[in-house]
Order: sequence, then C-alpha cells, then structure tokens
Amino acid sequence: MAQFEYDFIVIGGGSGGIACAKEAAKFGAKTALFDFVRPSTQGSTWKIGGTCVNVGCIPKKLMHTSAIYSEHIEDAATFGWKNLYFDKNGQKELLEGNFKGQSKQVAFDWDTLVGSVQSHIHSLNWNFPIDLKKAGIPYFNQLVSFVDNHTIEGVDMKGNKKQYTAEKFVVAVGGRPQIPTDIPGAQEYAISSDDIFSLPRAPGKTLCIGASYISLETAGFLTGLGYDVTVMVRSALMRNFDQECAAKIQQHMAEHGTKFLIPYSPKKIEKLANGRFLVTYALNDGEKTMQEEFDTVFFATGRKPETEKLGCQKLGMKLDQSGKIITNDEDQSSVPNIYAIGDVRAGGIELTPIAVQAGKLLAKRLFAYEDGKMNYNLVPTTIFTPLEYGSCGMSEEAAEKKYTKEGLVVYKKEFSVLEYTPAFRDVHGFAKLVCAKNENEKVVGFHYLGPNAGELTQGFALALLMGATKKDFDRLVGIHPTNAEMFTKMSKEDAGGACGS
Repeated sequence: MAQFEYDFIVIGGGSGGIACAKEAAKFGAKTALFDFVRPSTQGSTWKIGGTCVNVGCIPKKLMHTSAIYSEHIEDAATFGWKNLYFDKNGQKELLEGNFKGQSKQVAFDWDTLVGSVQSHIHSLNWNFPIDLKKAGIPYFNQLVSFVDNHTIEGVDMKGNKKQYTAEKFVVAVGGRPQIPTDIPGAQEYAISSDDIFSLPRAPGKTLCIGASYISLETAGFLTGLGYDVTVMVRSALMRNFDQECAAKIQQHMAEHGTKFLIPYSPKKIEKLANGRFLVTYALNDGEKTMQEEFDTVFFATGRKPETEKLGCQKLGMKLDQSGKIITNDEDQSSVPNIYAIGDVRAGGIELTPIAVQAGKLLAKRLFAYEDGKMNYNLVPTTIFTPLEYGSCGMSEEAAEKKYTKEGLVVYKKEFSVLEYTPAFRDVHGFAKLVCAKNENEKVVGFHYLGPNAGELTQGFALALLMGATKKDFDRLVGIHPTNAEMFTKMSKEDAGGACGS
C-alpha cells in the first residue's frame, strides 16, 4: 500500500465517520478524515461533528428538555414550591403563589436557549479535531470528489485544490433535509432542521410541514416553549412506526396545544410586508384552498444523501433512486475499495448509533481482520415528542405482515403516570408487546409511550436482542413505582389481539 498517500480516507466528519477513522487508526492504518458543510438554503452552517451533534439529536433533546421544564414549572406548586424566582433581564424576581396554568408569567427567552445549546455544541466541535490529532489522524476541512477509485480532489474554503490518494475509502457523508423546489417560495423562505437550532429570532407562530418524527419533535418542543404551532400532514403520521402509538402521540399533542392540518399540502409561500409568510395550502384533492400567515415555515419532508457532488457516477458506483450508495452486507459498494456507512448507505437505518457501530465494525474487518457485521435488526430508538415514544423491533402492522393477524398476541396496558397525578395532569402512558404466537410468544415488538422513553427502552431492547418471550417478561420482577414495571404486569386480560382489535 506504499504507492498511496494513505491506507484509508474517511469522507464525512459525522459520528460514524469519526468513529470509523479512530478505530482504523487504532489498528495501525494511516488514516485521514475529510469533512465539509455546505450552507443550508438559509445560510446556516456548522463545524465538524455531523448532523447529530450540530443539527440533530443533541440540540433536539436539549430543546425538548427546555419544553419539559415548562410543565415542571406549572406543576411545581402542587409539589410544595410556593414561591419561585425567575430571572428577567438579569434581575431576580419573585413569582408568588400557586401558578399552575399561568406559566406565561415565567419569562422564557429564545435567545438564551439558543445560546446555551450552541455553546454546548461548540464545545463538542472544539474537541473533535483535538481527539483526531491525538489519534494521529489529519483532518481536512475540504469539499471532496472522486477523481478515480483511489484518488479524491479536495477544495478548501479559499478554493484551493489538492489531490489525495488512498488504498481504501469510506463514504460517511450522511444526508441533508429536502426543501421542495416545486413549491414557490419554499427555497427562499422556509427553514429546516439545519436552521431551527440556531435560529437568530424567536420562531413565533410556526407551521411544521411533514409527518415524520422530525416534524413532530420540533412541533412538540415549540408548543411546549409557548409558541403557536400547526403541523401540516399530507397523509398518515409516522408511517414507518407503530400506528396505534402514532395516533396516541397525535392525540396527546393536539390536547396540549398543537394544531393539525390533515390531509393538506402547501402550494405557495409568499413574504408579506410585515415580515410574516403567507402560506397557501390545499386539501390533497385540490378542491379546497386556504391561506394563513405564519412567522416561521419549517419543512421536515425527508432527507437527501450528500452524494450529488461526490462524483460516484464517474466511478460507475451503483446508487439507489434517492442517491444512496448500494452496498453488500459488509458495507462494500460496487467499487470494491470504496465503502459506505450511516445515512448515505442504501437500506440502512438513519440513526447515529447505527453509523457509529457500523463504522467501528468496518474498520475492524478491514484492518484487524475481524468478522463482525452490522446487525440492522432489533435496533432500539426513541422519538422525543412531548409524550416520548420508545420502540424496538416490529410495529404491529409489520408483524402482522410477517406472522399474520392470527399468528400474533398483542399485549397492551394504558396507565397513569405517577409523577403527573398530584398536579392532575391528564397524561396516560402506554405499554405494548407484540408477540409471535407460534414461537413461544417471542417478543418481536416493544413499544412504550411515557416519560424517559430512551432510558427505559434501552434496557428492554437487550431482552429482545437475546430472544426474550412473554414468559421472560412475566418472570421479571418490576421496580416499583416505575412506568417500566408495566411491562412485567401484563396478563392475558391485556392481550388485545392484532392491529387494534
């Protein structure tokens, strides 16, 4: 491999790319990492770390947490906190008495939240190059494209060009939100998840367009922060998730202030003299057209892989219709020395931990000659909507397709969340196990709605990975009082059949 400058070049400085590069270097591979961020349609940009760190998981959960504090402040008086202080313009002011239902008296400041979130992100950005340097990995902030299967050309911020060679490459460039080009005004005036977490002004009245978890998470925390929010959905919410849980999420959000327009699609966005945006939208049949003004229009209607300018086509690399790189089960593309991991890989799952684990396993296969492959089954995930949703395995709908309706036993339990009952907050948790009847009631789908969904789901996911059955859940002693114990208390009376029956 001495004929090449590097043994291994990683293209993409997100979580997966960084993990892969560090693992390869650990096994002695001479490794370099390239990363470059194109500005969003509204000019937002960021530093190394990828989507998760800069415009995804990390800022999303921090803003979700801020919205949860709004509920806690309202409920505090019921738990004995009669006099609370809040900070307004640098002055401590006393808020007296029971203020449940009057949380608007407590000052919320968008700029402070954005400043705190961005400060944390910048600290992470600062550490990544330091960690790479410690690992002996050169980091180049350059936009690259393939010259041939062993050569890339990098262009830096000043337009300077240079070529680099390597024996092997991995593409880990992820994807970016798509804002439609066929809706007049969308590209000019709408924002996406690339922009919301650093938005230099309070979002005000906001329209969130999209049925995905990104749209719902954003709508959820903005509503919780006190803004007027509407979600516009063309068809069904969260199509790839359990639909019973999706319906409960929508119901909870609607009951707590988020408005829904279903089934509507945007047709045009115009900027008005007052600075607001006039959105023209219509029923999907096109017969009914309406207009409404908003301060912010937010699109979450899918993501596109960052392969367009990478030059994959000139190498004859096979891509799917969306532009993702088609690979085998070892993440190898149709060009044998080029691999792909993370969101840019066709057929994968767009989650940060997937990219990280896939990257580490790839490096081990290439440079430590280990055999481990990424397992894309039974991957746990959490959606941080106001009523958090954790899941692992199949939705009820997917399980019915594989096992048939008669081949399933579905256990369901709705329960009151203890933490909310003293404050008379009407929040119901939901626990659901989808079991394969003819496989000793093996649990093939786990679903939970309630507080701390990520922490709870993470533990139960291990049980599913090890092939747990309903009897295993029955033998487990529940921790009391917790929401998690509901999964140990499901009886035959809780068996609800399949698909809502």
